[in-house]
Amino acid sequence: MKKKILAVLLTAVLAVGCLAGCGSAGVKGNVATDGSTSMEKVIGALGEAFSEKNPDVNFTYNPTGSGTGIAAVENGTCDIGLSSRNLKDEEKSKGLEETVLALDGIAVIVGKDNTVKDLTLEQISDIYTGKITNWSELGGKDGEIVVIGREAGSGTRDGFESITKTKDACVLRQELTSTGDVIATVKSNENAIGYASLASVDDTVTAVSVGGVAPSKETILDGSYAIQRPFVLVTVAGKKLSDSAQAFVDYCFSEEAKPIIDKAGVVPAK
Repeated sequence: MKKKILAVLLTAVLAVGCLAGCGSAGVKGNVATDGSTSMEKVIGALGEAFSEKNPDVNFTYNPTGSGTGIAAVENGTCDIGLSSRNLKDEEKSKGLEETVLALDGIAVIVGKDNTVKDLTLEQISDIYTGKITNWSELGGKDGEIVVIGREAGSGTRDGFESITKTKDACVLRQELTSTGDVIATVKSNENAIGYASLASVDDTVTAVSVGGVAPSKETILDGSYAIQRPFVLVTVAGKKLSDSAQAFVDYCFSEEAKPIIDKAGVVPAK
Protein backbone atom coordinates (compact mmCIF):
# COMPACT_ATOMS: atom_id res chain seq x y z
CA MET A 1 0.00 0.00 0.00
CA LYS A 2 2.85 2.36 0.89
CA LYS A 3 4.45 1.76 -2.53
CA LYS A 4 1.18 2.61 -4.28
CA ILE A 5 0.85 5.82 -2.27
CA LEU A 6 4.44 6.79 -3.05
CA ALA A 7 3.86 6.11 -6.75
CA VAL A 8 0.77 8.33 -6.81
CA LEU A 9 2.59 11.10 -4.97
CA LEU A 10 5.56 10.88 -7.34
CA THR A 11 3.26 11.11 -10.37
CA ALA A 12 1.56 14.18 -8.89
CA VAL A 13 4.90 15.86 -8.18
CA LEU A 14 6.12 15.22 -11.72
CA ALA A 15 2.88 16.60 -13.17
CA VAL A 16 3.11 19.77 -11.10
CA GLY A 17 6.77 20.13 -11.99
CA CYS A 18 5.99 19.88 -15.69
CA LEU A 19 3.25 22.50 -15.42
CA ALA A 20 5.58 24.85 -13.59
CA GLY A 21 8.72 24.23 -15.60
CA CYS A 22 7.75 22.85 -18.98
CA GLY A 23 4.89 25.22 -19.71
CA SER A 24 2.48 24.84 -22.62
CA ALA A 25 3.52 24.88 -26.23
CA GLY A 26 2.10 28.40 -26.49
CA VAL A 27 0.08 29.99 -29.26
CA LYS A 28 1.34 29.66 -32.81
CA GLY A 29 0.42 31.29 -36.10
CA ASN A 30 0.27 34.74 -37.65
CA VAL A 31 -1.19 38.09 -36.62
CA ALA A 32 -1.50 40.64 -39.43
CA THR A 33 -2.43 44.22 -38.50
CA ASP A 34 -2.92 47.06 -40.98
CA GLY A 35 -3.87 50.72 -40.76
CA SER A 36 -3.25 53.93 -38.86
CA THR A 37 0.27 55.38 -39.03
CA SER A 38 -0.50 57.31 -35.83
CA MET A 39 -0.78 54.01 -33.96
CA GLU A 40 2.70 52.88 -35.02
CA LYS A 41 4.35 53.59 -31.68
CA VAL A 42 1.76 51.88 -29.49
CA ILE A 43 1.13 48.92 -31.81
CA GLY A 44 4.86 48.48 -32.35
CA ALA A 45 5.45 48.33 -28.59
CA LEU A 46 2.55 45.96 -27.99
CA GLY A 47 3.56 43.77 -30.92
CA GLU A 48 7.13 43.52 -29.69
CA ALA A 49 6.11 42.60 -26.14
CA PHE A 50 3.53 40.09 -27.40
CA SER A 51 6.09 38.48 -29.71
CA GLU A 52 8.56 38.07 -26.86
CA LYS A 53 5.92 36.14 -24.93
CA ASN A 54 4.85 34.18 -28.00
CA PRO A 55 7.95 33.47 -30.10
CA ASP A 56 6.04 31.09 -32.38
CA VAL A 57 3.72 33.88 -33.58
CA ASN A 58 4.63 35.98 -36.61
CA PHE A 59 3.31 39.47 -35.83
CA THR A 60 3.20 42.10 -38.61
CA TYR A 61 2.09 45.73 -38.78
CA ASN A 62 1.49 47.51 -42.08
CA PRO A 63 1.26 51.33 -41.67
CA THR A 64 -1.06 52.26 -44.52
CA GLY A 65 -3.53 54.69 -42.92
CA SER A 66 -6.85 54.19 -41.15
CA GLY A 67 -9.04 53.97 -44.25
CA THR A 68 -6.82 51.37 -45.87
CA GLY A 69 -6.64 49.32 -42.69
CA ILE A 70 -10.42 49.31 -42.33
CA ALA A 71 -10.77 48.17 -45.94
CA ALA A 72 -8.17 45.44 -45.35
CA VAL A 73 -10.27 43.93 -42.54
CA GLU A 74 -13.38 44.06 -44.69
CA ASN A 75 -11.54 42.37 -47.58
CA GLY A 76 -10.02 39.75 -45.31
CA THR A 77 -6.41 40.67 -46.08
CA CYS A 78 -5.53 41.30 -42.41
CA ASP A 79 -6.72 40.05 -39.04
CA ILE A 80 -7.04 43.35 -37.23
CA GLY A 81 -7.48 46.83 -38.66
CA LEU A 82 -6.08 49.86 -36.89
CA SER A 83 -7.98 53.14 -37.00
CA SER A 84 -7.32 56.47 -35.33
CA ARG A 85 -10.99 57.38 -35.58
CA ASN A 86 -14.31 55.76 -34.79
CA LEU A 87 -15.94 53.67 -37.48
CA LYS A 88 -18.51 55.44 -39.62
CA ASP A 89 -22.09 54.17 -39.79
CA GLU A 90 -21.59 52.87 -43.32
CA GLU A 91 -18.54 50.89 -42.20
CA LYS A 92 -20.47 49.38 -39.30
CA SER A 93 -23.30 48.50 -41.70
CA LYS A 94 -20.79 46.35 -43.61
CA GLY A 95 -20.34 44.17 -40.56
CA LEU A 96 -17.30 45.80 -38.99
CA GLU A 97 -16.95 46.52 -35.29
CA GLU A 98 -14.53 48.58 -33.22
CA THR A 99 -12.92 48.18 -29.83
CA VAL A 100 -11.32 51.27 -28.33
CA LEU A 101 -7.74 50.50 -27.29
CA ALA A 102 -6.59 53.95 -26.16
CA LEU A 103 -7.22 57.68 -26.32
CA ASP A 104 -4.81 59.97 -28.13
CA GLY A 105 -4.47 63.71 -28.44
CA ILE A 106 -4.01 65.30 -31.86
CA ALA A 107 -1.26 67.83 -31.28
CA VAL A 108 -1.16 71.04 -33.32
CA ILE A 109 2.52 71.51 -34.04
CA VAL A 110 4.72 74.43 -35.11
CA GLY A 111 8.46 74.95 -35.50
CA LYS A 112 10.66 75.28 -32.42
CA ASP A 113 11.43 78.95 -33.22
CA ASN A 114 7.79 79.94 -33.64
CA THR A 115 6.81 82.43 -30.92
CA VAL A 116 3.12 81.45 -31.06
CA LYS A 117 2.59 78.89 -28.30
CA ASP A 118 -1.19 78.94 -27.79
CA LEU A 119 -4.13 78.96 -30.19
CA THR A 120 -7.89 78.75 -29.75
CA LEU A 121 -9.95 76.23 -31.67
CA GLU A 122 -11.42 79.12 -33.66
CA GLN A 123 -7.96 80.39 -34.60
CA ILE A 124 -6.89 76.90 -35.68
CA SER A 125 -10.03 76.64 -37.80
CA ASP A 126 -9.36 80.06 -39.33
CA ILE A 127 -5.78 79.05 -40.19
CA TYR A 128 -6.87 75.85 -41.89
CA THR A 129 -9.69 77.47 -43.84
CA GLY A 130 -7.50 80.36 -45.05
CA LYS A 131 -9.02 83.16 -43.00
CA ILE A 132 -5.76 83.72 -41.12
CA THR A 133 -2.73 83.56 -43.39
CA ASN A 134 0.13 85.27 -41.53
CA TRP A 135 1.66 84.54 -38.13
CA SER A 136 1.67 88.28 -37.37
CA GLU A 137 -2.14 88.12 -37.14
CA LEU A 138 -1.64 85.87 -34.12
CA GLY A 139 1.04 87.92 -32.41
CA GLY A 140 3.91 86.08 -34.05
CA LYS A 141 6.61 87.08 -36.48
CA ASP A 142 5.72 88.26 -39.96
CA GLY A 143 5.54 85.21 -42.19
CA GLU A 144 3.01 83.45 -44.41
CA ILE A 145 1.57 80.41 -42.65
CA VAL A 146 2.36 77.16 -44.46
CA VAL A 147 -0.58 74.87 -43.73
CA ILE A 148 0.20 71.15 -43.60
CA GLY A 149 -2.41 68.39 -43.42
CA ARG A 150 -2.89 64.69 -43.95
CA GLU A 151 -4.26 62.87 -46.98
CA ALA A 152 -7.91 61.94 -47.52
CA GLY A 153 -8.70 58.71 -45.64
CA SER A 154 -6.38 59.54 -42.75
CA GLY A 155 -7.94 58.97 -39.34
CA THR A 156 -5.93 61.86 -37.95
CA ARG A 157 -7.30 64.19 -40.61
CA ASP A 158 -10.85 62.98 -40.02
CA GLY A 159 -10.55 63.55 -36.28
CA PHE A 160 -8.86 66.93 -36.63
CA GLU A 161 -11.35 68.29 -39.16
CA SER A 162 -14.37 67.00 -37.22
CA ILE A 163 -13.26 68.69 -33.99
CA THR A 164 -12.13 71.96 -35.61
CA LYS A 165 -15.20 71.99 -37.89
CA THR A 166 -13.07 72.33 -41.03
CA LYS A 167 -14.26 69.26 -42.91
CA ASP A 168 -14.09 69.80 -46.68
CA ALA A 169 -13.00 73.40 -46.08
CA CYS A 170 -9.25 73.14 -45.47
CA VAL A 171 -6.86 75.11 -47.65
CA LEU A 172 -3.64 73.09 -47.50
CA ARG A 173 -0.20 73.82 -48.90
CA GLN A 174 0.70 70.13 -48.60
CA GLU A 175 -1.15 66.86 -47.95
CA LEU A 176 1.18 64.24 -46.50
CA THR A 177 0.69 60.51 -46.10
CA SER A 178 2.15 59.81 -42.67
CA THR A 179 2.55 61.24 -39.19
CA GLY A 180 6.33 61.21 -39.55
CA ASP A 181 6.20 63.22 -42.76
CA VAL A 182 4.10 65.93 -41.10
CA ILE A 183 6.49 66.25 -38.17
CA ALA A 184 9.56 66.35 -40.43
CA THR A 185 8.00 68.98 -42.71
CA VAL A 186 6.99 71.26 -39.84
CA LYS A 187 10.44 70.86 -38.31
CA SER A 188 12.08 72.02 -41.55
CA ASN A 189 9.89 75.10 -42.11
CA GLU A 190 9.66 77.79 -39.43
CA ASN A 191 6.37 79.09 -40.85
CA ALA A 192 4.63 75.70 -41.06
CA ILE A 193 1.79 74.37 -38.95
CA GLY A 194 0.57 70.79 -38.88
CA TYR A 195 -1.16 68.21 -36.72
CA ALA A 196 -0.01 64.80 -35.54
CA SER A 197 -0.63 62.15 -32.93
CA LEU A 198 0.67 63.37 -29.58
CA ALA A 199 2.23 59.95 -29.04
CA SER A 200 4.49 60.57 -32.05
CA VAL A 201 5.48 64.18 -31.40
CA ASP A 202 9.09 64.67 -30.35
CA ASP A 203 11.15 67.64 -29.19
CA THR A 204 12.02 68.74 -32.74
CA VAL A 205 8.70 70.62 -32.92
CA THR A 206 6.42 72.44 -30.48
CA ALA A 207 2.93 71.23 -29.62
CA VAL A 208 0.94 74.41 -28.94
CA SER A 209 -1.66 74.74 -26.21
CA VAL A 210 -5.26 74.85 -27.36
CA GLY A 211 -7.37 77.35 -25.46
CA GLY A 212 -4.70 77.47 -22.78
CA VAL A 213 -4.58 73.70 -22.28
CA ALA A 214 -1.42 71.83 -23.23
CA PRO A 215 -1.81 68.35 -24.73
CA SER A 216 -0.78 65.63 -22.29
CA LYS A 217 -1.94 62.23 -21.08
CA GLU A 218 -3.54 63.94 -18.08
CA THR A 219 -5.50 66.53 -20.09
CA ILE A 220 -6.62 63.87 -22.54
CA LEU A 221 -7.90 61.63 -19.76
CA ASP A 222 -9.79 64.43 -17.99
CA GLY A 223 -11.18 65.73 -21.31
CA SER A 224 -9.81 69.27 -20.94
CA TYR A 225 -7.67 69.04 -24.09
CA ALA A 226 -10.10 69.64 -26.93
CA ILE A 227 -8.50 67.83 -29.87
CA GLN A 228 -8.46 64.13 -29.06
CA ARG A 229 -9.65 60.90 -30.67
CA PRO A 230 -9.71 57.14 -30.07
CA PHE A 231 -7.30 54.48 -31.26
CA VAL A 232 -9.41 51.46 -32.21
CA LEU A 233 -8.96 47.85 -33.22
CA VAL A 234 -11.27 46.92 -36.09
CA THR A 235 -12.57 43.39 -36.66
CA VAL A 236 -15.45 41.68 -38.47
CA ALA A 237 -18.47 41.34 -36.20
CA GLY A 238 -19.39 37.73 -35.47
CA LYS A 239 -16.27 36.33 -37.14
CA LYS A 240 -14.03 34.31 -34.85
CA LEU A 241 -10.43 35.44 -34.87
CA SER A 242 -7.63 32.93 -35.19
CA ASP A 243 -6.18 31.76 -31.88
CA SER A 244 -3.06 33.89 -32.44
CA ALA A 245 -5.02 37.04 -33.37
CA GLN A 246 -7.36 36.59 -30.40
CA ALA A 247 -4.35 36.12 -28.13
CA PHE A 248 -2.96 39.46 -29.34
CA VAL A 249 -6.28 41.25 -28.71
CA ASP A 250 -6.48 39.71 -25.23
CA TYR A 251 -2.92 40.82 -24.55
CA CYS A 252 -3.70 44.40 -25.64
CA PHE A 253 -6.38 44.64 -22.95
CA SER A 254 -4.45 42.85 -20.21
CA GLU A 255 -3.07 44.53 -17.10
CA GLU A 256 0.43 43.79 -18.42
CA ALA A 257 -0.23 45.90 -21.52
CA LYS A 258 -1.39 49.04 -19.70
CA PRO A 259 2.08 50.36 -18.81
CA ILE A 260 3.23 49.62 -22.37
CA ILE A 261 0.35 51.67 -23.78
CA ASP A 262 1.01 54.43 -21.27
CA LYS A 263 4.72 54.53 -22.11
CA ALA A 264 3.80 54.88 -25.79
CA GLY A 265 2.25 58.24 -24.93
CA VAL A 266 -1.45 57.39 -25.10
CA VAL A 267 -4.07 56.67 -22.45
CA PRO A 268 -5.35 53.09 -22.03
CA ALA A 269 -9.10 53.02 -22.61
CA LYS A 270 -9.78 50.27 -20.05
